[in-house]
Amino acid sequence: MTRDQVLQRLAAAWQDFEASYAGLTPAQLRRPGVTGQWSVRDIIAHVTWWEEEALKHLPRIRRGERTPRYSVLYGGIDAFNAMMTEQRRGLSLAEVRRQHDEVHAKLVRCVRRSPNELFAREGPFRHRLRADTYGHYPIHARAIRAWRER
Repeated sequence: MTRDQVLQRLAAAWQDFEASYAGLTPAQLRRPGVTGQWSVRDIIAHVTWWEEEALKHLPRIRRGERTPRYSVLYGGIDAFNAMMTEQRRGLSLAEVRRQHDEVHAKLVRCVRRSPNELFAREGPFRHRLRADTYGHYPIHARAIRAWRER
């Protein structure tokens, strides 16, 4: 795989995620119950904080450093998600959407600036990028679409 192929996957998954909630009103975006108690707004914030995690850890991986385990730092991924949900609870929908767009643009720049050899094989860099982005977005796009169909 090349960097351009990864960028294409990233763009396609992002566009699909964005399309999953396109046309919803602000009230609909804030309505709980899409995934557990999360609203679409909460899911957008969630996707953003995982992109932030990618931006934090991808440079470490490039330097050959190990990344800390969420089980050690936070008591697991669910605990991390709960902590981040609470931290972002007070953000307005506009602020969540602004952060979403800004962080994603930073992530795309990071990927574009990364050496092509990081994408040639399935290693820690590509694994982390996929887990936090184009492998992650579809899970939430499907949940949003299922919620919209109810």
